[in-house]
Amino acid sequence: MYELTFWTYIITNAYKGTLYTGHTDDIGTRMEQHITGAFESFSKRYKLKHLIWYQEFETRDEAFKKERQIKEWKRQWKLNLIEDMNPLWVDIHSSPMWPLPGMGMHPELYKRCLEHCLDPDLRRDERRYFD
Repeated sequence: MYELTFWTYIITNAYKGTLYTGHTDDIGTRMEQHITGAFESFSKRYKLKHLIWYQEFETRDEAFKKERQIKEWKRQWKLNLIEDMNPLWVDIHSSPMWPLPGMGMHPELYKRCLEHCLDPDLRRDERRYFD
């Protein structure tokens, strides 16, 4: 039997830029909608096209509750949440792999993933996050 997965996610337009939190049952389709600006919305107006955080849930209600919880948070709490999962601010949707592969075992794939960092300065100093 096919089971749906539900997602709460955060997208942005730049490193530490404008943040939008949403939830969906199809993260791939939803990201394509954000990227193409399929709907007149907050995300289209601010060009929010980079997936930087997500969490999976078994039910739509759980994903919706997490979305509402995050929307009530202070900005710094949201930044902390993002950086706990994605300290290099990699665009997860565009990256060839997520989570990031080990830099020692797959150096070429790791390098390709880092090409999707939203801030080149983070890329230059990425080793500080993994030591």
